[in-house]
Amino acid sequence: MTTATAGAAAAPGPIPPAAGRGRVLGSRPWVAALFLLPALALLGALVVYPIGYSVYRSLFDASGHGFTGLDNYREVFSDERIRTALKNNVIWVIAAPSIATALGLIFAVLTERVRWGTAFKLVVFMPMAISMLAAGIIFRLVYEQSPDKGVANAVWVGIHDTFAEPAPFPGAHPRPGGELTATGGGSYTTKSAAHAGSPAALPLVAVKPEDVSGAKDAVAAEPVPGKVTGTVWLDFVKGGGGTPGRIGAGKKALAGVKVQAVREGRTVASATTAADGTFTLPGKTDGAQLRLPGSNFASRYNGVEWLGPSLVTPSIIGAYIWMWAGFAMVLIAAGLAGVPRELLEAARVDGANEWQVFRRVTVPLLAPVLGVVVITLMINVLKIFDLVYIIAPGSSLSNANVLALQLYQSSFGTDVNQGVGSAIAVFLLLLVLPVMIVNIRRMRRERRP
Repeated sequence: MTTATAGAAAAPGPIPPAAGRGRVLGSRPWVAALFLLPALALLGALVVYPIGYSVYRSLFDASGHGFTGLDNYREVFSDERIRTALKNNVIWVIAAPSIATALGLIFAVLTERVRWGTAFKLVVFMPMAISMLAAGIIFRLVYEQSPDKGVANAVWVGIHDTFAEPAPFPGAHPRPGGELTATGGGSYTTKSAAHAGSPAALPLVAVKPEDVSGAKDAVAAEPVPGKVTGTVWLDFVKGGGGTPGRIGAGKKALAGVKVQAVREGRTVASATTAADGTFTLPGKTDGAQLRLPGSNFASRYNGVEWLGPSLVTPSIIGAYIWMWAGFAMVLIAAGLAGVPRELLEAARVDGANEWQVFRRVTVPLLAPVLGVVVITLMINVLKIFDLVYIIAPGSSLSNANVLALQLYQSSFGTDVNQGVGSAIAVFLLLLVLPVMIVNIRRMRRERRP
């Protein structure tokens, strides 16, 4: 017998199971069941029973006694409010996770290169410490329509007024029956023509007190040979007094008002009133009518109606991203810390620029982490309720409706019908299940060697 034959004959057989392992699980399965029983009981009470009862309750009417079959599900797909909620949920699922993940990725990559990156991450992640209720109240104030209260409109109006000069006296107008008459577009034109040497009087009322705060007293224009002159003033004295249509003590000048000379529908000259309310037009305007254009009296720009019917859903999504972009950033930063730096340096040595390294190396290596973030946020937004309920005002709540909010309104609102509410709950569960299945399959693939 050769040495090789002896070695082959001595080949070891299958490794026996560890001592005691088969005995514990095979001969005494009740031990494993005993340890699992509390968890199974809790799972059944908190998950299995509510799901089963919701399915059962969705087959009955509002009273809970009359069997309706699938009628509640038909109402789910025929009710206009629920269809709006479903459309908004689609917008949420597409927009919120993708934007939050993209911002988290950008923040995680950029903060790696700055010295104060940790402090920046802390500030971005801080909104996660705020409850949905508190965040909703904060953004309800942020989106206030008045620029004096709402931060968003205060910034927006400031930017707008930087590039567009506001009207000097919004809402002002002449007295009824006076020399000035409305001529369309918010402008006012004199009934008769102006002549050189005869100063024109253009009194206005309804000027806001803050618009004439610190204004000088009005002065009657002096006649200038060969030129048309006049005065624009506030024809009102605080506390009463004075003669309407005449300049007197206490009547304030309206400075910065644009005055146009119009002949046959064409503007032939224009001027702006001085601090004392007077203006002077060249001699060619003799015989022309005087017009105060509507730009003098246009309402001030009041910002964007963030919580109006058309913008309420994007505005609430913005509040959600403010909260959850930090969550995405922290997870992606943790994944980025595990990326082999050798691969990044090798790509740079091969001539790749930073954008190519980011797009072709960093992002593919972070794909598993990005998948976790996106799927987690998708499940989260499918059941979004708090922000919508708190931020959206009553006038546009129906436009911002989502399935979780409609579930609450159908079950406990004015038209209480827990059959329909249960049908919405089952439908919402069916929407979440595919995302959960994808997530479970992804985790199983990652566990395989």
